[in-house]
Amino acid sequence: MKRRMDSLMKKVRVPFAAMLAIGMLLIIPTNGVSADFKQLAVLSAQWWEWALSIPTSHNPMLDATGADCVVGQRGSLWFLAGAFAGGPTARACSLPEDKTLFFPVVNYVSINSPNVCGQGPGNLSVKDLRSMSASYIDGITSVSVQLDGKTVDAQRIQSVVFAVPLPADNVFVAPCNGDSPTGVYSPAVDDGYYVAVDPMKPGNHTLHFEAQYQGATVQDTTYALTVVPVLRK
Repeated sequence: MKRRMDSLMKKVRVPFAAMLAIGMLLIIPTNGVSADFKQLAVLSAQWWEWALSIPTSHNPMLDATGADCVVGQRGSLWFLAGAFAGGPTARACSLPEDKTLFFPVVNYVSINSPNVCGQGPGNLSVKDLRSMSASYIDGITSVSVQLDGKTVDAQRIQSVVFAVPLPADNVFVAPCNGDSPTGVYSPAVDDGYYVAVDPMKPGNHTLHFEAQYQGATVQDTTYALTVVPVLRK
């Protein structure tokens, strides 16, 4: 499968206004997947809205086996996640043959959250938040993605500004020592390295992605993917 880069252009850290996500924007249109820069920036925001809206009990970023990879999936895109706390992770996931994969190799979300999880009473501006995210991603020294043993490029992008919906049992409750109440927080921004992969042929595939921050591995995720044929008659 041809993969090309067009000219388009977890370990967790507090305070809450600058929390690193796991595993997963610049974009790679591959083999017919095309979008302009703004569309890709929107997709990165949608990835976070998906990932952060799911309670910890079934959150794909906390999934140890791949059992939760189907949670919240819809439309023509299939989101994948890395490991929220970093470290080696191996998952098995089944998906339909007509889905484009979209995922971050490594990314960093910064969220304005006055009086929550270490942030003071004042609001943080979009400029402040972008600086927080960029300062971490600037420290990424290595990004690697392989699908069935073949290299897939990842590219860096900043998301559009978005709002974060957090359920009561959200992924920040534990790292914030309980100080992460349900609600909608804004503004939020993301910076990171993302990949888009065209729909794959039915069968078994292996996806591995890894990222290093200042020489230390912060993401190391392997998916055993089973692409299931879609019956059309």
